[in-house]
Amino acid sequence: MKDLPPKAPAPPEGRRTTIVTLSRQIGVAPSTISRALKGDTRISAETRARIARLAQELGYTPHASARTMSSGRSGLIGVVLGPPTNPFYTELLHEAVRQAAGRGMRLLVIHAGAGAIEDLTADALLQYQVDGCLMTSVELPSHVGAVCAANGVPVVMVNRVARLNCSAVTCDNRFGSRQLAELLVAQGRRRFALVRTSTSSSTGQERDQGFCEALQAMGLAPPRRLDGRSTHQGGYAAGQAIAALPPEQRPDAVFAVSDVMAMGVIDALRMAGLAAPRDMAVVGFDGLPAAAWPHYDLTTVEQPLPAMIGRALDLLRARMADRGLPDETVSLRGRLVVRGSSG
Repeated sequence: MKDLPPKAPAPPEGRRTTIVTLSRQIGVAPSTISRALKGDTRISAETRARIARLAQELGYTPHASARTMSSGRSGLIGVVLGPPTNPFYTELLHEAVRQAAGRGMRLLVIHAGAGAIEDLTADALLQYQVDGCLMTSVELPSHVGAVCAANGVPVVMVNRVARLNCSAVTCDNRFGSRQLAELLVAQGRRRFALVRTSTSSSTGQERDQGFCEALQAMGLAPPRRLDGRSTHQGGYAAGQAIAALPPEQRPDAVFAVSDVMAMGVIDALRMAGLAAPRDMAVVGFDGLPAAAWPHYDLTTVEQPLPAMIGRALDLLRARMADRGLPDETVSLRGRLVVRGSSG
């Protein structure tokens, strides 16, 4: 075998280093390069070391498509995210990337937005040959779930309750909302507004229902309901509508079913010359880092995001290894974080 030059020349600019590139540089067959990089002991230790050194110098990495063809697995996990207008999904993605890297998984963001998953997104899940999929916000139509199941692509939903052909990890939304209602009532609040989401998401519905059921159980009137559209702008508009009410009709407490909407409410109240908690308490749900900023000082229920992502990846990995495992739904309780906005 030829000795390697002191410094292997790089491939032409714009060209990716391949097994063929390595074989030409070192003067052996491509199959020898492939076996050596896989640690095949039929190749001498000296040759394996020389090939490994050359591969490192030229920045060679195995091509994902080649791995897929040889193993039947791409090593990719598809991610379908909620709308980027809600910072919660940014936090969720960061946590998923961090934990996936520790498990040797690679994430591929296929969709980011509100609403039901589209057929094109379902097609992409199959075209990219993902081994599994995390879905964080969207509804999963039955035919899409069936397509994924038929093609052996396990799905785990995060921050949503599973409905068809998949597992799920969610926060205990009803319990957290009841905690918020009980906190506000204990502080003497009696007139409530609820800033809800107009979507059909299970998360928003559960938080809405948990809060209203708690008020009813304590013999209180149902809240005034406003649509916050799951955005800061929607929460701001709801806050403007509350501020425009005659003082005797204004609520003395507002529950927005997400932090981003609660922050919009607080901003609108401040612009109208009102303040939380002086004029009314404001609480949210999610535990966004921004909720702790002095500008908001928001009382909220913090979702156990690291634990949720960890359980979701564990469920996904188990089903990638054994497609016959039954679906599971895991519900984890959040943490009530009491700050100044609730009084």
